[in-house]
Amino acid sequence: MDSLLFILMLIGALGVISQWLAWRFRLPAIVVMSVMGLLAGPIFGIINPQEDLGGMYSPLISIAVGIILFEGSLNLDFREIKGLGKPIFRITTLGAFLAWILGSLAAHYIADLSWAVAFVIGGIFIVTGPTVILPLLRQAKLKPRPAAILKWEGIIVDPFGALVAVFAFEFVKFLTMDSVTFATILAFLAGSLLAAGIGAFFGYGIGWMFENGYVPEFLKSPVVLASVVMAFALSDTVMHETGLLAVTVMGMTIANMHISSIGDMRHFKENISILLISVIFIMLTASLNRETLLSIFDWPIIIFILTMLFVTRPLSIFLSTINTDLQFKEKLLVGWIAPRGIVALTVSGYFAGVLLEAGFEDAEILTSLTFGLVFATVVAHGFSLGWVAKRLGLSTESKPGVLIVGSSKFSVNLAKVLEDLNIPVLITDSSWSRLSHARRLGVPYEHGEILSEQTDYQIDLTPYEYMIGLTEYDSYNTLVSSTFMPAFGREHLFQLPLQINQGDHLEDVSKHISGRLLFEEGANWSALNDKINKGFLFKKTSITQQYTYNQFLKDLDSESVLLFILRKSGNIDFFTPNNEVKPEAGDTVVSLQKPVLN
Repeated sequence: MDSLLFILMLIGALGVISQWLAWRFRLPAIVVMSVMGLLAGPIFGIINPQEDLGGMYSPLISIAVGIILFEGSLNLDFREIKGLGKPIFRITTLGAFLAWILGSLAAHYIADLSWAVAFVIGGIFIVTGPTVILPLLRQAKLKPRPAAILKWEGIIVDPFGALVAVFAFEFVKFLTMDSVTFATILAFLAGSLLAAGIGAFFGYGIGWMFENGYVPEFLKSPVVLASVVMAFALSDTVMHETGLLAVTVMGMTIANMHISSIGDMRHFKENISILLISVIFIMLTASLNRETLLSIFDWPIIIFILTMLFVTRPLSIFLSTINTDLQFKEKLLVGWIAPRGIVALTVSGYFAGVLLEAGFEDAEILTSLTFGLVFATVVAHGFSLGWVAKRLGLSTESKPGVLIVGSSKFSVNLAKVLEDLNIPVLITDSSWSRLSHARRLGVPYEHGEILSEQTDYQIDLTPYEYMIGLTEYDSYNTLVSSTFMPAFGREHLFQLPLQINQGDHLEDVSKHISGRLLFEEGANWSALNDKINKGFLFKKTSITQQYTYNQFLKDLDSESVLLFILRKSGNIDFFTPNNEVKPEAGDTVVSLQKPVLN
């Protein structure tokens, strides 16, 4: 027991450390997890989860696949699909089908897999995976069109890859039996429909209970997790391998009920799934043996991977986007970027086992094949996306942007200064009248409630590295910061200091869930807008070797407010009450200063 506990502890620790290293050094997390798992498993032989966990290994993998698929299908809100352009619709339908067929042909003729195994693995390989593509898009700063295509393809196609594999496997299994009757085919269809029904029942049931208050807040995440596992297990008990279909339908049902508690689902996803993905990926890579690892370098597998990279993906994109408004360079970029991720590896590991049990001996190389493709695509696409986008002119090539919540005279003038410094900026507000300041100065704006799910879908967050809450309501600024904490990270979330006379009593709450307080103590909404009304001006001061920051502070009026520093590298550092930032020669200090009277 002690040994088993130590192994589970080590797997969890390696997964979390891998995620932290990836965040700290801005590397694709799946690359770090791959290296960590390989070092602990086949290279140094510290652990072999498949052997060490014994009978627990397969159930853990199966449940993990179910939860990961539920995570992906929870994003399948049909409102998003209706609003997509023609290219995105084509890529997620015809493009996915072509990728399945072309990938299956490559698996059969190049990797020498049987038709049965080839069509199953071909379905799995159509996924790109939002858990891999979204962090890459944020780092690369793509222009809106290619970024939208890659983002929505990853979200929409992700669950369907495994779904295609489920149907391919079930049809193959039944059609290759010695005696296939009409009754057996009907049994398969009935089992699939029952699985879909179970998923819809659980999805609707959870949505209904959440919306009507039958589940307390503290139980919502456990109820979701238990329900996913239960739906998977029940369907799989009725008919093997249909649990994947059940959890996919379950997620889609919840996503399209548009319940107010969908945020609680995503909170569950952000916390449980990230840890689960890390643990399962370490388990899968550490369970590889050296023979499997070395077989990745066999010529058939290498040629298969190169074919998927340079033939299958580009061809499926170019063919599916004929007669669309996509430019040639956009097709090139989208046709190149298709990193496979955790879903591809976990689902293929799952199917490798069931295919071998069904008598398909060539399924033995599925793990090697999939790991080779995952590792190659993540490394190749993860480290080349920014460079390729710049060469094709599809990168914004701009400084880190700022998303401002709340339109006022101060926030609009601040946005204008940021825009003059070539910093991407956007103001959002739910009031059309308050946005009149932004319209008058020609500052980019978005009319809508930032906390609304629909507005969140309309705004592309990719260009914006910082979010600042500049409304007059401290409680609302805090709520915005708390909501977007997972997307931006607390170090990039800011809000105004609390207003003394507001009476919200948010001092203690703010320390835990708010963004970092901006500027200096007392520089709240009322004070800053009062200064604007008095004619205070935004000043940009260059710090040089001759005119130092200390000299600048001596010349600064006591009523002036230090706002932010534009570093010579292009990054932004906002001033905060504890003044931990300090400009250097070559930086520009932006401040709000009293006008000079003649």
